[in-house]
Amino acid sequence: MIVACLRVRLRLPDCHSLKHKRFVLKSLKDRLRSGFNVALCESGYQDKWQMTELSLVTVAGTGRGADATIQSIVNFLERDARIEVVECERERL
Repeated sequence: MIVACLRVRLRLPDCHSLKHKRFVLKSLKDRLRSGFNVALCESGYQDKWQMTELSLVTVAGTGRGADATIQSIVNFLERDARIEVVECERERL
């Protein structure tokens, strides 16, 4: 069993209030949970309007499967027009 972690820092350029940021993040987190079956949380920048950090974890039977899931998540995030991926940090346990 392989555990893969992804910490990603995102910029939300169109958010002008914490309320709008929460709306965008709720949608994004719901889509990530349902589409990729991952556990995730907002792990940083909770008080900033246009920045956030998400931490995601997935479990797979092989390292290749875990890496594929993490890469699919990064690709998904990069395609979302509401956000900009600033930094990604990956780790396998």
